Amino acid sequence: MSGSRERDNMLHLHHSWTPNIDRLAEDGVKLTQHISAASLCTPSRAAFLTGRYPVRSGMVSSIGYRVLQWTGASGGLPTNETTFAKILKEKGYATGLIGKWHLGLNCESASDHCHHPLHHGFDHFYGMPFSLMGDCARWELSEKRVNLEQKLNFLFQVLALVALTLVAGKLTHLIPVSWMPVIWSALSAVLLLASSYFVGALIVHADCFLMRNHTITEQPMCFQRTTPLILQEVASFLKRNKHGPFLLFVSFLHVHIPLITMENFLGKSLHGLYGDNVEEMDWMVGRILDTLDVEGLSNSTLIYFTSDHGGSLENQLGNTQYGGWNGIYKGGKGMGGWEGGIRVPGIFRWPGVLPAGRVIGEPTSLMDVFPTVVRLAGGEVPQDRVIDGQDLLPLLLGTAQHSDHEFLMHYCERFLHAARWHQRDRGTMWKVHFVTPVFQPEGAGACYGRKVCPCFGEKVVHHDPPLLFDLSRDPSETHILTPASEPVFYQVMERVQQAVWEHQRTLSPVPLQLDRLGNIWRPWLQPCCGPFPLCWCLREDDPQ
Repeated sequence: MSGSRERDNMLHLHHSWTPNIDRLAEDGVKLTQHISAASLCTPSRAAFLTGRYPVRSGMVSSIGYRVLQWTGASGGLPTNETTFAKILKEKGYATGLIGKWHLGLNCESASDHCHHPLHHGFDHFYGMPFSLMGDCARWELSEKRVNLEQKLNFLFQVLALVALTLVAGKLTHLIPVSWMPVIWSALSAVLLLASSYFVGALIVHADCFLMRNHTITEQPMCFQRTTPLILQEVASFLKRNKHGPFLLFVSFLHVHIPLITMENFLGKSLHGLYGDNVEEMDWMVGRILDTLDVEGLSNSTLIYFTSDHGGSLENQLGNTQYGGWNGIYKGGKGMGGWEGGIRVPGIFRWPGVLPAGRVIGEPTSLMDVFPTVVRLAGGEVPQDRVIDGQDLLPLLLGTAQHSDHEFLMHYCERFLHAARWHQRDRGTMWKVHFVTPVFQPEGAGACYGRKVCPCFGEKVVHHDPPLLFDLSRDPSETHILTPASEPVFYQVMERVQQAVWEHQRTLSPVPLQLDRLGNIWRPWLQPCCGPFPLCWCLREDDPQ
């Protein structure tokens, strides 16, 4: 099972908050240096499913489009990428994805579904092809609605001014012009004004809907139904497939703004709406664990729990935090190098196989799930491409003492921001930052006033020499090491730079799926369960 973004510190919460997640950790193996390959959801999920840095598959941007922006965009996980679901399906596993996808849908038409989960190894899908976002509930914390409304209103004002000027010039005979430009500019202004009024509804219908396999079942979503529907779907999948091998990826819509929470959890937490949403997600985990027990699957099922990146510090209104918090770790969601954006929970539970209560501090990655589950299923890891993940099973079982990751690279879009080196003979975890974002305001721990920190441009600092930290002694990255304070400073820099060069030599140029051409809304790619733009349907009954 995997959680949605903006949740990196679940395991640091008080035990009364998350008893079911705590139970998973107590009964399983907990990874305390578990690292996502990106600090936002689209590239992180691509890396998780393929076992490869997202820069290899092109699931990154170079111009600031950090994730897929629209369901009706052409970008997505390329068809030539191999997911672990595809390999397990070939080995006879029933494969299902329930919840969030956010890795693209269409390429050339509204129904080609070239990036759909069913084209990437899953034989069952129920959930959102896009992602739950603040715009789905017209929140003040908006991803694109507010910006679009402002742009449309500005263009309306410009055209309205043009129309009024032309009318005045025509009536006073100061501007020799026919009535046709006046009429067209006025009509265009009215159209822009109407567009600014309806753009919020367009986004809700365009992006916030549910699909069952290739069919839209609910457009737009009725949010109070969503959590019960997802739980019902999970239970149904487990019951249908309990007599054979299965892979089920439960991709929670929690705990992402707008923090949609059922009424019976509202106001229950001491930590506001975010805490309510966390507690509801923990309850969902408990319901899924109960279903495994009832169906007699607990002892034969490997469970994995994680998040795709850290908490979003910038999701804040006034003094209220809506995006989570990252404990002792610096930074958060969208920051490619700082620990708060990429260090996430990692729990594996397999009763009778993995030792309960084991805690592993070695560096591990979400990309490691790919080779781990492929080998457990008796499959072959592809030999025709670079796989960056490492098989975790020896480490989880305790037959290996160290992770196979000597180095891990930390990207922000296509730009390398940092790297870590596990110097095993010294037991030291070095972290080198080549680029860091400029926090706003000065002295803050995030880029307040923006959605996320940038990866390039005037608001980042290129460090020469790079910043050096010893995470084994300073996990909060507060003490910058210098040649004066660290005797092996230059040796560490030289070794890490050599590893970076070796890594970069393995990269091949690929189309960037999140750049502008693949990441703009195209009406002919927009999924719609009626004649566009009348996208409205409710095709399934309320959950039982």
